[in-house]
Amino acid sequence: MVACSEKLTSNFVSLHLWSPAWNYVCCARTQSLHGPSPVTTFGPKACMLKNPKAVMHIQDPASQRLTWNKPPKSVLIIKKIRDTSLLQPFKELCIFLTQQKNMIVYVERKVIEDPAIANESFVSIKKNICTFREDYDDISNCVDFIICLGGDGTLLYASSLFQESVPPVMAFHLGSLGFLTPFNFDTFQSQVTQVIEGNAAIILRSRLEVKVVKEYRENGSVEEMSLVTNGNKTMQYQVLNEVVVDRGPSSYLSNVDLFLDGHLITTVQGDGVIVSTPTGSTAYAVAAGATMIHPNVPAIMITPICPHSLSFRPIVVPAGVELKIMLSRDARNTAWVSLDGRKRQEIAYGDSITITTSCFPVPSICFRDPVNDWFESLAQCLHWNVRKKQSHLSSEEEEF
Repeated sequence: MVACSEKLTSNFVSLHLWSPAWNYVCCARTQSLHGPSPVTTFGPKACMLKNPKAVMHIQDPASQRLTWNKPPKSVLIIKKIRDTSLLQPFKELCIFLTQQKNMIVYVERKVIEDPAIANESFVSIKKNICTFREDYDDISNCVDFIICLGGDGTLLYASSLFQESVPPVMAFHLGSLGFLTPFNFDTFQSQVTQVIEGNAAIILRSRLEVKVVKEYRENGSVEEMSLVTNGNKTMQYQVLNEVVVDRGPSSYLSNVDLFLDGHLITTVQGDGVIVSTPTGSTAYAVAAGATMIHPNVPAIMITPICPHSLSFRPIVVPAGVELKIMLSRDARNTAWVSLDGRKRQEIAYGDSITITTSCFPVPSICFRDPVNDWFESLAQCLHWNVRKKQSHLSSEEEEF
């Protein structure tokens, strides 16, 4: 077992010195209602196959195909922690990638340190695996594509590891729901081989760029004050599903102001509000009464959580707008924010949450194509429009 920084620093020096142009793409905020043009290079070697028939540079989602500038040599495996049912698939995948495909495999250190893996059958595999630690090691220029073993949470976690360009993600359905994981593991060898050969469709799942600005307070803790710059503490995140602002442990209504491009559009009074991507529209948002949006639709969904109003319905706004959420002056308590179910933190008066569409989407590899995969997930996972079919009328019944 070799740490990322030890084994591959020399191999990837050229990548750091000769960073591709997409590392420096300007994502300046404009007043256009259109979302920013998504980056179409994913990781060090993957990109979208250009379609000469594209109109106005808007490519038909059904024609989005993966291609490689150079053959992929490294892969990151995301595995659900402490799930014994994944040990055998994980072992088979590692052996296949290292021994048959001669690929460099990255695994998070806590996966290898899992007591369930610490046995003799995994000794030979560990020697060929590079490890890294979340928030410590930067592997953004080391990984060519990602394989997820588990449920939808593994894809969300993979997204959180890459704050800029994300390598293509291939997700195997080995969890509970599996809305975002279209591949079955039974035929993984042929499916992974097709991806390595560049024979796969992709769907670009837009993300939200979220900035949480905490106003400087003199009574803040030492940890908070150490992160303060220019009087405020600013944290930036890339979110694949949703931003949730809620009332936390308080028994009072959440009371937050919602701004769109600098204009106050409403005050949310209720349990909270969900700001989601089209991908996230089938997660918490749909449980709160929102509609479902195909991931290729450029939009942002705003969904209230149990609003104290009969007329507050979920709305869809253009992908190019800038949303801002702040605690209302009349709020009786603070609010809490979570991003894809993680990084939960308290929001006090004077703090703000700014949300825009990111120009760094998650290129998710499709089993068939973006349209068929989505409707298949709606039917299989959410049982969309499942109903006992109405029987036809007989000739005698028609007369009445």
